[in-house]
Amino acid sequence: MPKRELWASRLGVVLAMAGNAVGLGNFLRFPVQAAQNGGGAFMIPYFVALLLLGVPLAWCEWAMGRLGGSHRTGSAPGVFHLLWKHPAAKYLGALGICLPLGVLTYYLYVESWSLAYSFFSLIWNMIGRTSVEDFRAFLGAYQGGGHRLGVSAIGYLFFAITIGVNYWVMSGGIARGIERLARIGMPALFLMAIGLVVRVLTLDPPSGAPPEQNVVNGLGFIWNPDLASLRNGRVWLAAAGQVFFTLSVGFGAIQCYASYLRRRDDVVVTSLSASMMNEFVEVILGATIAIPAAYVFFGHAGTVEVARSGAFNLGFAAMPSIFLRMPGGAFFGWIWFFLLFIAGLTSSVALAQPAVAFLEDELGWSHQRAVRSVWIFLFLASHIPILGFAGGALDEVDFWAGTIGLALFALVESVIFLWIFGAERAWSEIHVGAEVRLPRPFFYVMKYATPLLLAGILAAWAWQQGWDVVRMREVPPEARPWRWAARLMLIGMIAVTVALIRRAWARREKST
Repeated sequence: MPKRELWASRLGVVLAMAGNAVGLGNFLRFPVQAAQNGGGAFMIPYFVALLLLGVPLAWCEWAMGRLGGSHRTGSAPGVFHLLWKHPAAKYLGALGICLPLGVLTYYLYVESWSLAYSFFSLIWNMIGRTSVEDFRAFLGAYQGGGHRLGVSAIGYLFFAITIGVNYWVMSGGIARGIERLARIGMPALFLMAIGLVVRVLTLDPPSGAPPEQNVVNGLGFIWNPDLASLRNGRVWLAAAGQVFFTLSVGFGAIQCYASYLRRRDDVVVTSLSASMMNEFVEVILGATIAIPAAYVFFGHAGTVEVARSGAFNLGFAAMPSIFLRMPGGAFFGWIWFFLLFIAGLTSSVALAQPAVAFLEDELGWSHQRAVRSVWIFLFLASHIPILGFAGGALDEVDFWAGTIGLALFALVESVIFLWIFGAERAWSEIHVGAEVRLPRPFFYVMKYATPLLLAGILAAWAWQQGWDVVRMREVPPEARPWRWAARLMLIGMIAVTVALIRRAWARREKST
């Protein structure tokens, strides 16, 4: 039996885990969520969710993954079966493979936009466009708006290139592929982000703009608290969703990465280091670039409109318009979009790794065969969100795999680890090789607060919106075929994974 790979260094695993968490959401989703949900007041539920959900779940996932790795398994089916000797355990683990793959079917397409736009910035392909409306039209044409196939040739080309880059990185394995990417990509990302922050903080308002249209007021736009928003349950749900998305908990990726640790490698400090690195990128760097820059050039009313239009319009319509209005804009535009591409790339390889690990660990496939199979599947499956983009296929996959699915998987893993495996055993497992011990109150947070909050979020959604969402009550009839195609893709993905799990356990029983 070939030796299972391990991370080459502690710095490498911290950077790789941070790269897993640092993604497009740090620079696009977070500032929009904060601006739309009470500004500085949004940070109150955000940090509550971080302390009660995000960080505790990260510690649990690191500990579960390391335990699985010591038994030569890094995927959720294997880890769950190790913790709970019940036939259902391994099938519940299918979520830890299907959810990240589902998210990747659209995430890769958006990731490819950032690569394309970094190229466009260098060749000044976007000259002649200045307004946000111009760049919305440019983005729509790039996405294939009006094209009979639903995708443009240039958009499809950059999507294929993005698939190829991801495949190339993962072909190198853990140490020579993913860890090497993190060691180069994460420092580069930090330098580029800090450079953009410095440039934004030194921006002057355009000629003729009122004096109050400045960076300080731009920061105030995103950080001044609207405390009345705290009475709105939607704000608390949005904050919890952002924490899940930004820390990458509930995907199965952290479990998988942690399975390549050595048995006595610390997970307490290392997990917290990776989480805090991600929070620095999101809260300090991500919040200081896009929205304040928009405020300087568009003023209060324009920034409100940009924030309401969503993350895609902020990143790919408002920001290009801003860059072309400033000195050296092409260079800073390239930095912005290439930064987004690196952030997306470090996350996409992490999301693909659970499926690769499952095929290697449970079915005995070679690394190259597993990587090749996963990326061929992703290339094919991604056509549904791409071709059905205008029909809402991307939104449908994002909701079920990237929102509801995350909360459900996090609830399942917290119950299995803390209640079935046992809270005291789980607490001891977290502290194997720990450099410091966690304060005892976190034991009760993990055992009670985390699963109760997750169950409450899911129950509230099911009661208030669940049946209407299932029936697509508010979806226009013309958009329903693509949304059903997205649902059937996810259902098919689960069915295939369950069949592979059944085959893997039949192989296990035969070998024993």
